[in-house]
Amino acid sequence: MGLPRLSKLELQIMEAFWRHGACSVREVQESFPEKNRPAFTTVQTMIYRLEAKKALRRTKRIGKANILEAAVSRNGVQGKLINEFLNLFGAKPVMVHMVKTGQLTLDDVREAEQELKRLARKEQSK
Repeated sequence: MGLPRLSKLELQIMEAFWRHGACSVREVQESFPEKNRPAFTTVQTMIYRLEAKKALRRTKRIGKANILEAAVSRNGVQGKLINEFLNLFGAKPVMVHMVKTGQLTLDDVREAEQELKRLARKEQSK
């Protein structure tokens, strides 16, 4: 099964699991900044949706609280989002925008070039 598509709030909830490991709904809700904290029932609903999407899995139950953990990795979800974004716009417009806004530096380009060379060597050795 592929990685699920996640909303912004779902990603924020997943971030709590990736940072803290297995958590209860209350622990996830309390991980949000107090000023912008969603209601407990909102977090609970989103967690159950994430469980239905197979992004989370229940590990145990303590009293009335279900303890859940991430069933998908941060890298996997980030990679899927980046691929969807690049499929929509293409790499060049994204890179141009990143250069214009200062988010992509010459050092970043050099590092990417080194990674491309490493991957090319790896392909040649196959």
